Amino acid sequence: MQLLALALYHRDGRPTPRVVRFRPGALNILTGESETGKSEILDIVDYCLGRSTPSLPDEPIDQTVGWYALLVAFPDSRMLLARPRPTGASTTQAMILTGDDNLDLPRADELTANSNVAALRAQLSARLGIEDFRFQPPPGAARSAFNVSIAQATLLCLQNQNEIADKKALFHRQTENGMAQAIKDTLPYFLGAAGPQQALNRHHLNEAQRAQRAAQRKFDDALRHREAIDADGVALLRLAQNEGLLNEVPQTPTPQEIRRLLEQALTITTSFVGPVDLTDRRYQLTEERREMREQLQQVDETLALVDRWQKQGEAFTGELHLQLGRLRSINLLGPEHDHDHTVCPMCTRPLEHPDAPAAEILALTEHLAGELDQAQTIQPIRDEHRRSLQTERAAVVERLKVNGAQLRELAASDDRMRHLQDQQVRIARVQGRIDQALTAGSGSPAGGIAQLHDSLIAAQDNVATLQTLIEEDDVAAETERRLTDVAANMTIWARRLNLGQAAAADEVTISLSQLNVVLRRPQGRLPLNRIGSAKNWIGYHMVAHLALHTYLRRHRRPVPAFLMLDQPTQAFFPAKIKDATTVQDADWDTVTAYFELLRDVADLNDGALQIIVCDHANLTDHPWFQESIVENWRPVNGRRQALIPTDWLD
Repeated sequence: MQLLALALYHRDGRPTPRVVRFRPGALNILTGESETGKSEILDIVDYCLGRSTPSLPDEPIDQTVGWYALLVAFPDSRMLLARPRPTGASTTQAMILTGDDNLDLPRADELTANSNVAALRAQLSARLGIEDFRFQPPPGAARSAFNVSIAQATLLCLQNQNEIADKKALFHRQTENGMAQAIKDTLPYFLGAAGPQQALNRHHLNEAQRAQRAAQRKFDDALRHREAIDADGVALLRLAQNEGLLNEVPQTPTPQEIRRLLEQALTITTSFVGPVDLTDRRYQLTEERREMREQLQQVDETLALVDRWQKQGEAFTGELHLQLGRLRSINLLGPEHDHDHTVCPMCTRPLEHPDAPAAEILALTEHLAGELDQAQTIQPIRDEHRRSLQTERAAVVERLKVNGAQLRELAASDDRMRHLQDQQVRIARVQGRIDQALTAGSGSPAGGIAQLHDSLIAAQDNVATLQTLIEEDDVAAETERRLTDVAANMTIWARRLNLGQAAAADEVTISLSQLNVVLRRPQGRLPLNRIGSAKNWIGYHMVAHLALHTYLRRHRRPVPAFLMLDQPTQAFFPAKIKDATTVQDADWDTVTAYFELLRDVADLNDGALQIIVCDHANLTDHPWFQESIVENWRPVNGRRQALIPTDWLD
């Protein structure tokens, strides 16, 4: 695939587009002053080939252009690839037309989005001959699988002005996230060192490794399941032993012993102890106890009353004895001592309040003595009654003890009954768990584990076979061999341009691991980033891409047959220059040598390779250079020449 024309269509729909024509199979030079749009040519081509996000400047291109179109040629057909200016940051819209050698750029009113970027890349990839396959990254890689297409092939065809002078990166967009790895993954295919079969083998290896991991997990799970079953079986044996279902259990039983003992525990039966209702008996004993407590309380109250009577009687008789003793001690109660009770017996003086007559005192004394005799007569009867009450109380207390013992026995009977019932429940629960364990264990017999082990061995053998097949392909070694073929021209051309360290190097090659130019020397490898001067960086970029594309063309690899370079002579002019032709003291011999190499490589490929160069330089003294110019954007008759026409800006 080579480029025939690039067209820009105005946003207002004017019929005449801005067209830049290219010559296939030859060196195409687009020269001119700075800020005329030369560098934007590469970005427009990249966009038309399917890049979603264009890297075009805001003015004047983005403010004037409505559509971009690229006319490309294949050996037997042509394709028109048109993309509308994105209204936002990106767009996937596209227009695709196919035809024979008569197909040309359409009119502005014929532009319409009839497809998308995915279809555009798919059609271009098919016409280039890129085989339909999906690259599978190695197992464990963080990146995802992707379809190999022109999206990766284009990275080998473009070098903008920053990339061609980059000492650390060799390929287009290599420094963007994920691009370097994509180039490493696909360069072996584009070189012919790997193909769909290797990708298919790697895909099968990935699938086989996933199957192996799945088989390993199943086998490990089965082993853990069996170990868990054995551990649960031993625990169940201990429970059965504790409940009396088994007599002796080995310390470390085998799986066969575990199953035999568990089955034995299931054969043990126990008599069922049903619930016994003792509510009536408990109620009867409780009522009897309540009645006896009431009776005991009554007896205690009666005894307390008798005790109070006893104490009161003793106090009363004691007082009588005291008073009688006093009267008798002074002998005032005898009849011979009767005297006038109105006078004092000591001083014979009259009393204001006369004493009681002696006869009354005597009568009172006799009455008190009678009551005292009567009280002493009642005491034996009271003592007998008290003993009777104590006897009755002792009988009630004894009956209460018997009642309490009966209630305690009843409670103990309830406890024993509950214990027996709980034990029966525990035994039933243990036997239920044993039955469940035996049923679950029957679903994973030893034969199942053996079968899983056989499946794992088969998966491991399949992985080993595929790994051997991939190792026999040895894509890395084949890629290195093909890069060695590329290195032959790189070494010759690097010495031709007299690039730094090239004369002393045994070989100048491309390192797939570093994606950069490396010089092989007797004292060791020398990467490009350790070689000074922008002249050398640009020169090594040129010889690397020229040699790579020469190899791709000779081996008819599915990569676009064009190489686009932007500002390859920038190292020989000031950083800010309007027109290189005005610089008299530049190293024009080296500039001429660079362009002569580009011309010779284009001739060497005999029409199979198209080289497009956008540069400031204009070698007016070399007819071959002037014949290669397709656009010269320098003023003509005072009128500015550029990618965007002056009337578009007006």
